Amino acid sequence: MGRPLNKSRMSVTTGGQGVAGKIEVTAYYPTGGSLQQNDNAYIVSQRSSRKFKIHQADSTLAVMDLRAVAPANLTAGQFCVRVTLDDSTVAYVEKFYNNTVHYRVNSTNGFTDGTSGWVKYSLGSETDDSTPISGQGVIDVL
Repeated sequence: MGRPLNKSRMSVTTGGQGVAGKIEVTAYYPTGGSLQQNDNAYIVSQRSSRKFKIHQADSTLAVMDLRAVAPANLTAGQFCVRVTLDDSTVAYVEKFYNNTVHYRVNSTNGFTDGTSGWVKYSLGSETDDSTPISGQGVIDVL
């Protein structure tokens, strides 16, 4: 798996809510359910390089696969995390590293198509869509 994502970027559940300022899940597709896009889903822990335990909006936990696709292209058992690049391009995270992410833009399967790249990232602000510093991306937070 390599080095796991720093736990300080993942949230723990406190009273049914995640801790503010941690990585937010943009959308997820639970097994046996339908596509979910809301502000109550977040990463709880990492299981492998592309598998994470996700806190879902209904307060259940599930292990899902990270995919670098827009929400409409997710299938059962998958989730995505959006990153906004410094030129305002919206991309989706393919793989997390502690200070950088590998991303894809305009991908339909998350691995072999779409423009890809690496970028350092920072966690945004809950109150606004933070403007990325030149050469960096911003990931949405709780």
